[in-house]
Order: sequence, then structure tokens, then C-alpha cells
Amino acid sequence: MTDAEPALSAGPLLLIAAVAVGVLLFLIMKVKLHAFLALILVSLAVALAARVPLEDVVTTMTTGFGSTLASVALLVGIGAMLGRLFEHSGGAQVLADSLIRRFGEQRAPLALGVAALLFGFPIFFDAGLVVFLPIVFTVARRLGGSLLTYGLPVAGAFAVMHAFVPPHPGPVAAAGLIGADIGLVLVFGLLIGVPTWFLGGYLFGLWAGRRFELPVPNILAGEPRTADDSPDPSVEGSSPGIAAGGRTGTETATRPAPPRFATVISVLLLPMLLIFLNTGLTTLAAEGVVDEESAFVRWGQLIGATPIALLITVLLAMWVLGRRRGDSGAEVESVLNSALGPVCAIILITGAGGMFGGVLRASGIGAALADVLGDIGLPVIVAAFVISALIRVAQGSATVALTTAAGLIAPVVAASEGLSSVDLALIVIAIAGGATVLSHVNDSGFWLVSRFFQMDEKTTLKTWTVMETLLGTIGFLLALVLSLFL
Repeated sequence: MTDAEPALSAGPLLLIAAVAVGVLLFLIMKVKLHAFLALILVSLAVALAARVPLEDVVTTMTTGFGSTLASVALLVGIGAMLGRLFEHSGGAQVLADSLIRRFGEQRAPLALGVAALLFGFPIFFDAGLVVFLPIVFTVARRLGGSLLTYGLPVAGAFAVMHAFVPPHPGPVAAAGLIGADIGLVLVFGLLIGVPTWFLGGYLFGLWAGRRFELPVPNILAGEPRTADDSPDPSVEGSSPGIAAGGRTGTETATRPAPPRFATVISVLLLPMLLIFLNTGLTTLAAEGVVDEESAFVRWGQLIGATPIALLITVLLAMWVLGRRRGDSGAEVESVLNSALGPVCAIILITGAGGMFGGVLRASGIGAALADVLGDIGLPVIVAAFVISALIRVAQGSATVALTTAAGLIAPVVAASEGLSSVDLALIVIAIAGGATVLSHVNDSGFWLVSRFFQMDEKTTLKTWTVMETLLGTIGFLLALVLSLFL
């Protein structure tokens, strides 16, 4: 649906937008209304307040909802399945153990962080952190030192991947809302995300580990052992079954060994390589280097399209991480089915965020905001970061902040001239940076880290919150610098 001529002037439209965001946050934070319902209700209210024709209100809402789900649902659903297969097979344990052997014990925090970066490609922050916690606790207890030395690089890695890199729902939704190419978002998400993690997650984690002495808590039973540990039946959690992903010794006799390191790495890298193939061929075709009508280019673009790349990967993972290791078809199906329930709410909330953005576009609020930003000289990429950061601080969720900020900035992007595909991808990264900063007591991740690490709120603010702020700010600054030169 194309945007209609606004029925109101810029002042009232901007006031409606400000009130809408405030009401949305009030409903979610104070009234405790589910974000899905709150977004639908506020979208309806904005459409009515902005005088969208009554006959177009429902169509405007459903169009925004449907177009967002078209780009998000497949990626999030298949990505969740892929992550669950890695968890079920013990691939995370294999990845961590193998990297520690290769990096050496002195670089164990770096090895764990790299493992989390790789494993964080298909799996969400909270699920990835919970899966890795027994590994982190085991390594920290064996090598000594503060838990933060090992835990913060891992938590930071999952946070960066969750906010910056598709197929996670936040960057996917933001890319869809502002029309950015998913492949370019993936490329820049990795190019910016990895150094951002190294500076704001790994190095800060080493500093925090020296600054805050935090013992390893005894809150997880049956922790996995690393590959270098010798089995000792008298020691709790030392059986080979635990090393295969948290299984008990009685399950070892009936469960297969975990996959090899090469297998885990190959499956993790496959979707990224396929997506890079799509982006590379598209770029070469646009430059006239290859014939865009050739069968090779067209097939390469097809198999490298993000949904197809993930589909190919999850089908391969079903075999190499499931059936080939001895799982029955019913067991693999059960594993995949268990991955979908937790992401349904995320998918629906993301779609509702797209609905909100669609209503804002149709109302003319985006064009009004673009005029204001033009008058004060605030670049779109800076405005994207500021808006996203404000929403993040107010309501907590990085995914909601990404989606809501993208919905607010999308009309501004559409009304701005001269933005290239690279600019659009970097705006998504700027939004992701804003959605990462200042995690505090209204963020579930804050409490997840605080309770599992057994830190009080003050220490969590000094460590986790500072790290998140560094990650978001560094990511934004790198995106801003790149936007000036590319």
C-alpha cells in the first residue's frame, strides 16, 4: 500500500507519534499488557488519530503485519530449529572444547567467546547463554579466576549476534521494515559485530574479571566436562554422557557420541557461505561483471536466498546431527518441534511491530519526522541509533527496540534521497547498536545474567550493563564511520 496524503500537519503527527510510543511503553511496562496486543492496540489508535480513512485502517494494519511476517517467520522458525539441533546433539560442547584445545588454556576466554559467536549465529541470546553456562562454569572452575573472565565474553558474543546478525528476528525485521538487503546486513553485521565483541565483550570481560572477583556458583547440576578432563565416576558430572550435552550417565549407553568439530563448523558456516554467494553474485551482476540472466547466477541467487540457505542447512543438520548419529525420524521431528514453541511469541510480536511501522508510514508521520530531522541536520543513521536507544532504555527488549525503532525510522528512510543499499544496511546496524545499550532492570537479559552468575544488581549494572553499552556504542560508531566512506 502506498502512503496517502497526510490528513494532519507535521506538528500534530509528531505529537501523535510521541504519544503513541509513550502509550506503548506504558502498556507494556506498567499495565503489563502483552507486547503483541499492545502493538496492535496502539497501531489502531495511531491510525484513527492520524485520520487514516476508516475503510483503509484494517488493510493498513494487516498489510504491515503480513509483509513483516513474510520476511521474518521463515528465518526465525528455521533458525530456531537449527539452533535446537546443535543443542540436542552436543555440538556446543564440542565447539567449546575443541577451540580451547586449539587456543590453549591461557586464551580460554577468547576460545569460549569465539565458540559463542559461531554458535550464536542460529540460536537466540537466552537459549545460547543457558546452553553455554555449564561449559563456562566447568572451564572457570578448572582454570581458576573470576567467572566474569569467562562469562562476559560468552554473554557479549550472544548479545552481539542476537542484535546485529540475521537470522535473528530483530535485524531481520529491521531490514525488512526499511528495505535493506539481508545479505548486506549479514555481511556488515559480522564485519562490525566481531570487532565490536572483541573490544566491548572480550577485552572488557578480561578487565572486569580482574576488577570483580566472582566465584563460580553451584547452581547447575550435571555440568559438562571438557574434553581434557579425565573421567572419574566418583566426581559428579564427570561421566562421558554429561560431555555429550548435559545427559546423565544412564543415557550414555543409548545416546550417540557428540558430532565432530569439523562437522559442527561445516554446518555453522554453510548458511553464511550460501548467503554470501547470493550477495556476491547480485553485486557482480549489478556491476556487469557477470550476466544476471545466466543460469549459474540465477541458481546461485536462489540457493543463497536466506530462507533457502537456512532450509538447506537445517535439512543437512537433520541428517548429520540427528539421523546419522542414530536418532530416529520421530526423535529428530520432536527436537525440531520443540524449537518452534518458544519463538512463536517473538514472531508475532515482530509482526505486530511491522504493523505499527506500516501505520506510521500510511499516516505520514515518517515524512513529518524526516522534515524535522532535515531541519535540525541530524543524519538518518544517527537518528536511528538515538531512537532505538531511547526505546531500549524505556522498555528493555532489544528485539522490540529494533522492530519499533525500524518502524519509526522506515518512513524517514523512504523520504530520504540518495541512500544506497550499503547505507540501508548500516542504518540497520545503527538501530541494532541503539537496541543493545544500557540493559538494566527492565531487560530479561539483565536478570538472566544476574541470577545465573549470582551477582547482585549493583555488580550487574557495573559489569553487564556497562558491557552492553560498550557493545552498542562501538557498533554504532563503526557503522557511522563506514557510512562516511562507503
